[in-house]
Amino acid sequence: NIISNVPWERKNTKSRRMRISFLYMSENQQQTPEDDEESGLLPKEENEEKKEDLGSLVRRGLIASSGIAALQLLVSNTYAPSGFKRIPTQFIAALGDPNASSGTEAKQWGLWRLDPGPRGVWLRDYKNNGALGEQSGGIAPAGWKFDVHDWWLEEHGLIMEAPDFPLEPGRYLVTGGRMVTTGLTIDSNGGWKLDNGKLYDVTHLPCRSARYNPNIGGGSPLTAKTSDFPVAPGVEMPSVEGCDKQDYAVLFVIGVEDF
Repeated sequence: NIISNVPWERKNTKSRRMRISFLYMSENQQQTPEDDEESGLLPKEENEEKKEDLGSLVRRGLIASSGIAALQLLVSNTYAPSGFKRIPTQFIAALGDPNASSGTEAKQWGLWRLDPGPRGVWLRDYKNNGALGEQSGGIAPAGWKFDVHDWWLEEHGLIMEAPDFPLEPGRYLVTGGRMVTTGLTIDSNGGWKLDNGKLYDVTHLPCRSARYNPNIGGGSPLTAKTSDFPVAPGVEMPSVEGCDKQDYAVLFVIGVEDF
């Protein structure tokens, strides 16, 4: 599911850091100063000092971790490099060498302006309930039209709407939700170039997507195996009997050129 979780995993930073702080407390509570005092290992005065030191350390740890998490969240939500303005997250379906920082395939790249995952239809519903069938006119509940001759799947086994092709020329601020956030230039001839990093660096690995076209075998979502899902991050999407498959990398678009 291509979920709009920008600022990506950083949204959970605060809770993770707080859990670490609380884990620190719980580990230290396994042998408390009171236990030492009762056992006669510590005099009362030293015991009081240790309790105060522990409390101060925990409070400082919580304040520091909360402050850092809040700062990271603020930066992730508001920061845009010079020349870009932030937009609600969009999603590029990209082809190319993962180790390349430029290429000529951009005319085959598409763009989802809305997160296609929540708007998708489960394979099991297509198989068992006739979803996207003749009764619905091939129209999904979210309003997009299914094409049995050119259809898309994501990593959980949801049939997705197709992205808009081709990706328009321009400048995009892209990320994979990991370490690299950088500018992407698309030219009118289908060329693409990253300011920094490689295509792999700005690919969101948990999001998997593939395009399926029936071949002489006459495949469709009916010949897809629901047991093949979910797909692990970074792993190719499964083949579907009777279909040709093309895997696409998924890039988050979090900004566009600010004219």
